[in-house]
Amino acid sequence: MAGFKRVLVKLSGEALLAPDGYWLHPSTLSTLAADLASASKAGYEISVVIGGGNIIRGAKVGAAGWIDRATADSMGMLATIMNSIALEGALEAAGASARTMSAVAMPTICETYARQTALHHLSKGRIAVLGGGTGSPFFTTDTAAVLRAVELKCDAVLKATQVDGIYSADPKKDPNAVRYDRITHDDAIRQDLKVMDTAAFALARENRLSILVGSAHAPGAITRILKGEAPATLVTP
Repeated sequence: MAGFKRVLVKLSGEALLAPDGYWLHPSTLSTLAADLASASKAGYEISVVIGGGNIIRGAKVGAAGWIDRATADSMGMLATIMNSIALEGALEAAGASARTMSAVAMPTICETYARQTALHHLSKGRIAVLGGGTGSPFFTTDTAAVLRAVELKCDAVLKATQVDGIYSADPKKDPNAVRYDRITHDDAIRQDLKVMDTAAFALARENRLSILVGSAHAPGAITRILKGEAPATLVTP
């Protein structure tokens, strides 16, 4: 979209699942990495937050009752770091310079997240892959994505989903679902649209951060969305 230069891309962990259920699908990872590398080479300053739902979902495990929620969320943070390291390797293989930074300190594995260091990487044209969520339990990676985007002074968050924007209902279940080209944070919260959790929308609204929602499954989709060449819903203050 015009005016967007520094963008945080939010990817779901579930997108990395292989058809046979294995936690990582190499061809999907390579396609996403190539798309992110292309966006970086096109002049966009890219950071990435990726979920861990292909390995474990802390909220779901915590709700089952056999592990407390805080512990389950800690396991989920580790899952996001595994995905982040895998993505960093794929980005480097695609010709991009990338750095994984974790909100949970593990210096023998990757850099610890620090705002100034992340800003330095972005200024040097590197892709910052931000793992570990917020570093605290009870927060989703959607909220982590908005938090990091605000900290890093991003112009927008691009939320990559299964569909080409935000709909009034699940378009796979409701043939009458209406697609929005543009919507406000207040409308998204009031209608309880499930694209991002309420805390993420509220934080974005408070900081006047735009959110783009679109499908990143086709090759080159991320760059095309950012250039306004592919459909997406723009969520604005």
